[in-house]
Amino acid sequence: MNPLKEQTLLLSRRQFLGRLGSGVGLAALAQLAGASPVSHFPARAKRVIYLFQSGAPSQIETLDYKPKLHQLHKTELPDSVRMGQRLTGMTASQDRFPIARSGFKFARHGQSGAWISDLLPYLGSVSDDLCIVRSMHTDAINHDPAITLMQTGSQQPGRPSFGAWSSYGLGSDHAELPAFVVMISKGSGLPNAQGLLSRLWGSGFLPSTHQGVKLRSIGDPVLFLSNPEGVTPGMRRQMLDGIAALNRKLHNELGDPEIMTRIAQYEMAFRMQTSVPALTDFSDEPEHTYNLYGDDARRPGTYASNCLMARRLAERGVRFIQLYHRGWDQHGNLPDHISKQCRDVDQASAALITDLKQRGLLDDTLVVWAGEFGRTVYCQGKLTETSYGRDHHPRCFSIWLAGGGVQGGLVHGQTDDFSYNVIKDPCHVHDLQATMLHLLGVDHERLIFRHQGRDYRLTDVHGRVNRAILA
Repeated sequence: MNPLKEQTLLLSRRQFLGRLGSGVGLAALAQLAGASPVSHFPARAKRVIYLFQSGAPSQIETLDYKPKLHQLHKTELPDSVRMGQRLTGMTASQDRFPIARSGFKFARHGQSGAWISDLLPYLGSVSDDLCIVRSMHTDAINHDPAITLMQTGSQQPGRPSFGAWSSYGLGSDHAELPAFVVMISKGSGLPNAQGLLSRLWGSGFLPSTHQGVKLRSIGDPVLFLSNPEGVTPGMRRQMLDGIAALNRKLHNELGDPEIMTRIAQYEMAFRMQTSVPALTDFSDEPEHTYNLYGDDARRPGTYASNCLMARRLAERGVRFIQLYHRGWDQHGNLPDHISKQCRDVDQASAALITDLKQRGLLDDTLVVWAGEFGRTVYCQGKLTETSYGRDHHPRCFSIWLAGGGVQGGLVHGQTDDFSYNVIKDPCHVHDLQATMLHLLGVDHERLIFRHQGRDYRLTDVHGRVNRAILA
């Protein structure tokens, strides 16, 4: 039977009236979903490259220099510092909370004189392009809610991710690539680290056209990108036209915006069959690019290769580029594990900044390097002269930003001598999100989507723009 005629015959009077009633509201939602990109004020950044370090890097070993810890090494963390703050179940039962100094040296870098660990020498070389925020803090003490909060503005699953919000609010600058692209690399410091759930780059209750598209390092960069054997592009085009006709008919009856999303996604997939192979073919990259990013950039799926891919995506106008690098959850044997993790990311992160700057892209590209929380000053497990571990610590952690309207050569915020509490210029996760949106030209209080009778936004009812870090 003809599928169009079959669809018509299946419509009973009750179905018709029910769909007519619901279609009015859904049509309004469809109009909202297809709204023009918003711009509340001139944007400083056109795009974001978010280098998320999953598992939480220790600020004490990387960006928050605490020389007094050498004097306090192996002594008990004072109650006056901890102030009864909660601990995870992994250390709450410890008899002692001995302070562990960093096993690594720090040095000043650049004209700003920023203290950066010798684990990150390449990053030190671009320190005058960095805005280091040492006063970040969060509400969550365990990985899943903390990562969810950083990526979606809520500890509860189901909300749209930052990339989805940016796609919804600002749209795309490239007709043949998604507005939001995701890549994942596995750290060499802790290769069996916890996994990442796709809801972290999901669209939540926003139309699903705004969800992140994950690029793979093995096989087709995107699943089912290639046509099956025997299927030509012309045949694929004819099939998509037929499916689109069916979907448009159904949309006219239901008004469901997800049907239009389905059509848009089919069309994007068709265009990506041409654009993605060119994107992922690095043969046009000169040798000096690999000298800049390091040999790891030659191996698909590494952090370095993903950073190079991020630059290629930025050149093509992709709005939000999300990299996840796993392996930072170092509860034990931290000196060995963090050394390997930093080798993974140091040269490539600095190369990305240098590369963007050389190509005139850094000024309008916001680069963010962050984990989900910090690590404790006290040792988890046995403290020895050569090894120690650190537990989760939401009270303070360090991140850096570059380009896209932030001040380079700035160190913002301060923690106490134990890197345990913020004592100057605190910056909450929601403040970071509000600031990132501000740099994209969006007022975080006005980027709203109505869902189930309530207005939602990325920062919920929180957040303030951290104007002190703006250029």
